[in-house]
Amino acid sequence: MDPLEGETSSASIEYEPVSVKDVLVEMKDTAELLIDLSYSAVLHRSEQLATEVLRLEERMDVLELRARMSLLMAARKPADAEQLAPVLGIVGAADGISDAAGDIAKIVLEDMGLPEAMRAALPEAAGTLVRGVVDPNSPYTGRTLKDIDLESETGVRVIALRRGTDWLLNPGPNTRVEADDVALLRGPDSSIGDVYETLTGEGYEAPTVEAPDIDDLERAVDTIIHMKDFSELAVDLAYSSVLFDSEELAEEVRNLEVEVDAMQSRFEAWTLRAAADASDPVVLRGLIQLGNSTERISDSAIEISEGVLRDIDVHPVVQLAVQESDEIITRVVVDPDSDLDDTAVTAGVPDADSMMSVIAIRRPGEGWLLVADADAELRGGDVLISKGTRTAAADFRELASA
Repeated sequence: MDPLEGETSSASIEYEPVSVKDVLVEMKDTAELLIDLSYSAVLHRSEQLATEVLRLEERMDVLELRARMSLLMAARKPADAEQLAPVLGIVGAADGISDAAGDIAKIVLEDMGLPEAMRAALPEAAGTLVRGVVDPNSPYTGRTLKDIDLESETGVRVIALRRGTDWLLNPGPNTRVEADDVALLRGPDSSIGDVYETLTGEGYEAPTVEAPDIDDLERAVDTIIHMKDFSELAVDLAYSSVLFDSEELAEEVRNLEVEVDAMQSRFEAWTLRAAADASDPVVLRGLIQLGNSTERISDSAIEISEGVLRDIDVHPVVQLAVQESDEIITRVVVDPDSDLDDTAVTAGVPDADSMMSVIAIRRPGEGWLLVADADAELRGGDVLISKGTRTAAADFRELASA
């Protein structure tokens, strides 16, 4: 049975005046949620999560059409077309991410098969994300997120709610949880089960996986996990390059995309070698689709930053849409003998008077290091990709300067 039976993906869509900024904000939020959801669907072998991915993918198709219609109506002269062309690229890139996420979800829905090694590696890479339907008798029903204070009490966050066919992405403190809402929760393993049971009235069963037993397959899995992390980072950097009209950040997107392409070549080699030792090579089919879809996400990041790379002025509506986020991503170069030179970084937190979190380090001549994977020590010449508030970013630049 079609998981979306009863819902139509070919309904007529007519032009109506909409805020391009609001559509772009929703497309950005939807694209980011789709990446999380699709990988979590694979981790849990969850047809329910995979179906939510397809629902969101359908929603993205509608948003893309509305954005294109509005942009076409706005272009009245050649100068308008030049400024709006990169916006069309951003719209297309978000839809490309959506399509890639949909293909990842189909690994589950079409039962392509995936090695246990992949599922063993995903919890750490994707975090724990679960889907639950709000029970009418839940103590959370009818209350706002601020009143429930879920994140402070448990560390679990409601990242989205679906109410019928309407989506509430990034719900705020005044968002009310209603009976029969479909809630998407993210949080630590230690508490997400209890929250799920309180919310839904049903028992929670954590996924169980086995360790990989083929060396080449383990290498392939390690490679694709890095591809996922680098592709997500590339998308974040691409949006930030647009916000700040920063060619430096756009160049880092290009560097990451080159790295992901190289990783995909290694991934394909390890997967082909693993096929010779696998008892049933057909189970590698889903792994191959996962690799191809992940690489397409990094390609989409290049599309987002294309206008910046080509030195086309960023349209103000795009900057307004991207700056909706409270957090920003910055790029700084560590000067030798600066306060950050020889500073230790543990789990992304530098041993310095700063509120910024280091996501990745590019060390000239050595390549990329994702700081979440390992502790590190900063050196002069390191290129740091960091996340934090605008105020913290300004202070961080001072620390990096000699």
